[in-house]
Amino acid sequence: MSELVANCPRCGSHKITFDLTQDHCIGIDIWKNHFEAFCICRHCKRAVIFVLGQITPGAKSFIEKGLSDIHGSVNRYVEVEGFINLKDMASVSPPEHLPKVIEAAFKEGATCISVKCYNAAGTMFRLCVDLATREMLPEKDVQGLNASTRRNLGLRLPWLIDNEHLPESLRELSTCIKDDGNDGAHVGSLKASDAEDLLDFTVELLKRLFTEPERLRLANARRVERRETQKKT
Repeated sequence: MSELVANCPRCGSHKITFDLTQDHCIGIDIWKNHFEAFCICRHCKRAVIFVLGQITPGAKSFIEKGLSDIHGSVNRYVEVEGFINLKDMASVSPPEHLPKVIEAAFKEGATCISVKCYNAAGTMFRLCVDLATREMLPEKDVQGLNASTRRNLGLRLPWLIDNEHLPESLRELSTCIKDDGNDGAHVGSLKASDAEDLLDFTVELLKRLFTEPERLRLANARRVERRETQKKT
């Protein structure tokens, strides 16, 4: 029988032996095979789906037929990279063409919603909006723009809308960022509907600031390229 020695996330046993009954190759990264393996803990008798990765290129010949066909320990050929849990539930994908730091914050917020951590989700979506709007302010102070407005997101958003840096259509939704975002960070009272309001506003804002302009830029670049190709022919 195929076996895996690992820590059990179900009962907390360390370096316990699992019976590996089924496995599925989920992808290959250059030479490294990745697997999801259905395993049963010999201590608590409960099942875990582990994510496993091939250790060395030389292990390929031993795992080609599948891990469950190996007699004895598979630890000679693969290592534990994680296990499937609630964080792997399907969550909302971030809008396209976001800066890396904003994309990372959005993904964290979406993961928090999927596991019903609404206060944490609200805080991360508020961070997305904060990061996205900081650079929209002019460097020099103008009427109505002061240190408090620059620092406080609840003041910054109305200023950006009043001065036509953001569309008026976002005004009503933008109030949830100030109120619900603050509640998530300081009070811890957000509900699912609050987090979903924050998600909706964040998605719409990020699409307008990053996704739509970049799509237009790419479309124009393709148009120019087609014209250049046409001239050459």
